[in-house]
Amino acid sequence: MNEVRREKLQQVLNKRQFNITVVMENVHDPHNIAAVMRTCDAVGIQEIYILNTLIPEHKKFGAKSSSSAAKWLSIHSFTDTADCITALRKKYNKIYTTHLADNATQLYNLDLTDSIALVFGNEHAGVSDEIRLLADGNFIIPQVGIIQSLNISVACAVTIYEAFRQKTIALQYTKPNPVFEQDRLAVAKSWEL
Repeated sequence: MNEVRREKLQQVLNKRQFNITVVMENVHDPHNIAAVMRTCDAVGIQEIYILNTLIPEHKKFGAKSSSSAAKWLSIHSFTDTADCITALRKKYNKIYTTHLADNATQLYNLDLTDSIALVFGNEHAGVSDEIRLLADGNFIIPQVGIIQSLNISVACAVTIYEAFRQKTIALQYTKPNPVFEQDRLAVAKSWEL
């Protein structure tokens, strides 16, 4: 690896956010998963969780959609909801689902600078009742159109760019966080820095 490449990877690694993650539950289309991966990489989210309880495990993700983002991310796959939630609880303070419901908080009212896991459901049924019951809350993306839903990759992009905005204002991309040093070093090792 040449020095320019090593320096670029170090700059990217220094901006990785280890206190936010995206969870995709039973997302059918691998291109949607790949698009979410690409957006996560773009805003510095290092870890993503894929929970498949109703569908077979994906053999591969849409390479063109992800622009090979998967190789730069830490992907955790689960086939059991309880195991996935347990893993999330060990690392993140809050778990929020996105679901159109009367008790949902608007996205812009969430504090996305906190340690948080954001759960997005599949293209047909959304987030399962099981996960919604285990989560700390539910949020919606404000909309004024007839169709009150967005494609999962679009919903995720809107949400994590709001997190990016909040984290930028809170200077979380400029301050090294010693709490996450172990995670940063593990990623550096996997990237062969």
